[in-house]
Amino acid sequence: MTNGVIFDIKEFSVHDGPGIRITVFMKGCPLSCMWCHNPEGQSFEPQQILSPGGVRQAGEIYTPESLASFLNRRAGIIAINEGGVTFSGGEPLAQARFVAEVIDRLEGLHVLLDTSGFGNTKDLLLLLKRVDLVYYDLKLVNPTLHLRYTGQDNTRILHNLMVLSQSGIPFVIRVPLVPGVTDTDENLESIAEIARPLSGLLRVDLLPYNLAAGAKYEAAGKRFLPDYNEAQPVNARTQLFERMGVKVKVA
Repeated sequence: MTNGVIFDIKEFSVHDGPGIRITVFMKGCPLSCMWCHNPEGQSFEPQQILSPGGVRQAGEIYTPESLASFLNRRAGIIAINEGGVTFSGGEPLAQARFVAEVIDRLEGLHVLLDTSGFGNTKDLLLLLKRVDLVYYDLKLVNPTLHLRYTGQDNTRILHNLMVLSQSGIPFVIRVPLVPGVTDTDENLESIAEIARPLSGLLRVDLLPYNLAAGAKYEAAGKRFLPDYNEAQPVNARTQLFERMGVKVKVA
């Protein structure tokens, strides 16, 4: 049995998939996106976070049985609203075996995987066998810019996107609109070109920029140093997708 580290469990979530959901935030992420809105989820280790209410623990160890039991006890409530469980992060692929063991113990719940796609392909396949829907983040197509803004090359992400498309599991590509970085016409057009031929793609979601993210960094013992202008209005050019026949919405 593989234990997992979780930094938050959000009940009655309405933004992390269809219906009312419980979102499990796995701790630890191999990316270090400059705009990350969950800096407390980057480290793989439990840590103390300063908050207005004092010091709190970010990161709790669960066994697959304990987490599955917690989720199953709430199955009746979320099933009424055609909801389910979403595994997010951090990066759930980094704890794929634990997530798989939890899913295997769930009692008929709809399962959504929310991933950056940065992980081993075998871990992605392990979870694709067990989930009903995938939210797949696609931030930057240019590999140099991807490395600059996330700390990692995007070769693995683009490869895993093709694997996902061939899996038969429906998915949504989600693009965080970061002003002057991910929302450029060049980047959005590149994403539309990648998305157009993909099997299983339901739509592309353009996600508004989160101005509140920076306030969380000091509490997590980090510095928020964006090299872009947060006040600049984002460029949500849906027509770049529509003219290529790709369904798109601003989430």
